[in-house]
Amino acid sequence: MNAAVPLSALLDARQVWRGRAPEVPAGDQPTGWCALDAVLPAGGWPEASLSEILLPVDGVGELRLVLPTLARLTQGRRHVVIVSPPYAPCVAGWRQQGVDMRRVEIVAAGEKDVLWATEQCLRSGSCAAVLAWPLHADDRALRRLQVAAVTGQSLAFVFRDRSHLSNASPAALRLELEALPRPQIWVRKCRGGAVPAQPVPLARFAH
Repeated sequence: MNAAVPLSALLDARQVWRGRAPEVPAGDQPTGWCALDAVLPAGGWPEASLSEILLPVDGVGELRLVLPTLARLTQGRRHVVIVSPPYAPCVAGWRQQGVDMRRVEIVAAGEKDVLWATEQCLRSGSCAAVLAWPLHADDRALRRLQVAAVTGQSLAFVFRDRSHLSNASPAALRLELEALPRPQIWVRKCRGGAVPAQPVPLARFAH
């Protein structure tokens, strides 16, 4: 019978392969939240793609989620367009979070024109990111936004009611923001990787 050999001795003798946990990729478009970047295949927002953020109701932290990205882009002298937000952005608060408001444009569009305006801004190639809150957007409309984001090499963010979760979506990334019983984010779809089984608690977000 062979004598037991301490594992530490085998490791020291390099007779046992020691695996390493895979490193989280450094994304070209980090979200600004380490906990979220760690579970996304690209290490951040998918480049030149549509990200769909599903909400239980407007105003539950969806802008808090994207403000680090807006700050990074505008500080890099890149332009951001916001199409028909449900509430007027708090300029002082955004500035406090590092957003250069000189590079933020707000487009007021009627509901029938929200998707058209968003698509045109994305296709222009002059916007680093475009945010929109369309009330009615079918699969075909979202696909047009995805194609426009690729064409203009822009980040597209669409905020929608989570009742649309049961519908298929062409978005490269789909997140569901949950407010109760605790603030957290579920990754419902992520191109290029498996969907995480657990939500990302907002309370543990760290820049």
